[in-house]
Amino acid sequence: MSPREFDDRGVATPKDLLAWYDMHRRDLPWRARSGAVADPYGVWLSEIMLQQTTVTTVIPYYRHFLARWPTVGDLAAADLDEVLHAWQGLGYYARARNLHKCAQTVAREHDGRFPDNEPALLGLPGIGPYTAAAVAAIAFDRRATPVDGNVERVMARLFALETPLPDAKPELRQLADRLTPDQRPGDYAQAVMDLGATVCTPRSPSCDRCPWQSCCLARQRGIAADLPRRKPKKARPTRTGIAYWIISDRGRILLRRRPEEGLLGGMIEVPSSTWGDLAARPGQEAPLAAAWRELPGQVEHTFTHFHLVLSVCATEGVLEHVVDGIWCRPEELKNHALPTVMKKIVRHALDTPPAMIR
Repeated sequence: MSPREFDDRGVATPKDLLAWYDMHRRDLPWRARSGAVADPYGVWLSEIMLQQTTVTTVIPYYRHFLARWPTVGDLAAADLDEVLHAWQGLGYYARARNLHKCAQTVAREHDGRFPDNEPALLGLPGIGPYTAAAVAAIAFDRRATPVDGNVERVMARLFALETPLPDAKPELRQLADRLTPDQRPGDYAQAVMDLGATVCTPRSPSCDRCPWQSCCLARQRGIAADLPRRKPKKARPTRTGIAYWIISDRGRILLRRRPEEGLLGGMIEVPSSTWGDLAARPGQEAPLAAAWRELPGQVEHTFTHFHLVLSVCATEGVLEHVVDGIWCRPEELKNHALPTVMKKIVRHALDTPPAMIR
């Protein structure tokens, strides 16, 4: 059944959803009040933070960023390490690096103003199709269709689309776009997101509170809670490596910056070997030749696509001029933007009795 057929029956229309939204919209710090104009900087900042992160987690980070860097120009002028440090806890640090690059591009090439259309927004660092559509619709009220997980779930149930994700994505995007109205597209985009987040939830959807309940094909067929279907997830492979805890003759710890490209690109790390499929040997790819002592226990961390198991090897008494890097005292480690896996290595090493390192 097409959106046009729904309209012809006078059942599911954008007007129904907008009426529901006007009564039940969530009060979010980046969301403009009814009738007010949204701030493009705030909309963009929130959308980048919300990628793969919950609203509850994002709110304090958003408020902190906005208080510290009130404008895109302020963020562009900030030091990258300051931005990465403020980002700690949100994960997926490539977002933070691209956030900074995007701010610099907007400040330098667009006079501090975000473009007001999808094609131009797509040309900015770190902005993909979803974010471009969200900013265009919400900040500039352009007719655009941002499709996130909430929107996919609502459309899959509304049209009882049983094709599993991710194969269903193109069709779900088309269905969502065909329902997007010319009037109030920004409010409509947020309305669908709110519907998915508060009513059409992944488990136990509250169909009796849904403004589209009378025309939801999945509800009629009793399969709403089963949609959208998903292909079975592949098992995460396990990778291994060695982290090197290096203490200088001055009692300072060696850190270094990872290459810009790749996982955790540009982040500060405890030096480590390549993370691979084969077990590394102590001293392999170490920053310097030394007498390495393997600490008891291991550090484990799960990324999106693989599970990581690290051994930690330590040495002490290293002359600082022998190896390049960032030397800092243990109490200063908290001042660096260390990703979670590196914080685990630090805790593991600091919790090891000194006698086991000597």
